[in-house]
Amino acid sequence: MIRVLLVDDQAMIRTGFAAILSTADLDGEAIEVVGEAADGAQAVTMVQELLPDVVLMDVQMPVMDGIEATRRITAEDGAPAVLVLTTFDRDDYLFSTLDAGASGFLLKTAEAETLINAVRVLARGDALLAPEVTRRVIARNAGAGSADGSGAESPSAPTRSADAAEPAQAQHPSAASPDAAAALDRAPTPEAQRALNLLTARERDVFDLVVQGLSNRQIAERLFLGDATVKTHLSNALMKLQIRDRIRAVIWAYENHVVG
Repeated sequence: MIRVLLVDDQAMIRTGFAAILSTADLDGEAIEVVGEAADGAQAVTMVQELLPDVVLMDVQMPVMDGIEATRRITAEDGAPAVLVLTTFDRDDYLFSTLDAGASGFLLKTAEAETLINAVRVLARGDALLAPEVTRRVIARNAGAGSADGSGAESPSAPTRSADAAEPAQAQHPSAASPDAAAALDRAPTPEAQRALNLLTARERDVFDLVVQGLSNRQIAERLFLGDATVKTHLSNALMKLQIRDRIRAVIWAYENHVVG
């Protein structure tokens, strides 16, 4: 049973999401809505009381918005995964929520099946973005690597599972933008290179393919490995690099000029 906390200032939206999630047991693991919050401040308190596995978070709310609530929730040990759901397809919301620690981002116009799948993906420790959102994340970070070569601050949140989340697959940089293609020719920053030196050869192989947007299954086929072996190598790589999940692996790689 997956425990979910709904956070939205509109009661009708919370009711609608609850109704959708209640149908999840018809085709897989059941989802229980354990609580509802009308603003970010309530959400922070209720997470501590109810210990949900996943939080569905709106962005624009009174008292405390979803971005700040996400930041506070994910800063705690054993924090639940946060799935941001918003009406507005805005890059500032997208990047702010990811920087705050969200593990997924969907528009409220998503199909019911997509929402249920997203909750399950996050509950098992994966990260999830719609493909078009992933392309925007890569394009921004491929073109925004620090000019001084210092790279971005390494994410230090607890590492999540390395299972493949197909909607979070990234496009190869050459398909994302000209800037992304140019990133292929830049060497890793010194800090990134020192971190990469901690990886075994096979962990580096798997990490590089994740950055290129391959799923665990595709990596297994490419490297002639079992799916479980790929998952283990990726989990080890993320732990050594202190990177939270696949999404942040892509961001980290492009910010630090790490492209296999």
